[in-house]
Amino acid sequence: MPSRSTSTSSTDVAIVTEPGNDLPLVEVGKVGRAHGVHGDVYVSLLTDRTERLAPGARLLVGEEWCSVTRSRPAGQRWLVHFDGVDDRTHAERLAHRVLRAEPLADRGDGWYVDELIGANVVDSGGTVLGTCVAVVANPAHDLLELADGTLIPVVFVTEIRQGSISVDLPEGLLDL
Repeated sequence: MPSRSTSTSSTDVAIVTEPGNDLPLVEVGKVGRAHGVHGDVYVSLLTDRTERLAPGARLLVGEEWCSVTRSRPAGQRWLVHFDGVDDRTHAERLAHRVLRAEPLADRGDGWYVDELIGANVVDSGGTVLGTCVAVVANPAHDLLELADGTLIPVVFVTEIRQGSISVDLPEGLLDL
């Protein structure tokens, strides 16, 4: 059974390792409801990397590894068919499960949640503000949640280095 990290937020990305594999898995989406009678499900991605749902992609759906056989955009979500999920009953068993996958080799130049969790957050004066324990989804901007409950909008992040997140905060932001 995969091991899980713990966090104080329900909106953070869990880091999971597969037995016999030291690579951590990252949360990439969530299965919604079943669609139709042939085993299709709706999927909401947490990433802009749509190759996560390309045919042949392998995802951990809850505790079950599944391979994508086909997918297509469906509004803000995706309609996905997994190999071996050929009826509505099986598709309904996958509903509301988290999707995890191995990290991509080419991560591009973006910031990833698994790089932020556990990192020290440091202001422009060099003061350590705390440790990031979660990234909270927010309509305006995602928020870094620190161990003490402080929330910092990611728009103030200036740099991410190994184990450290630099932020340039407006005066008084943390006084609220």
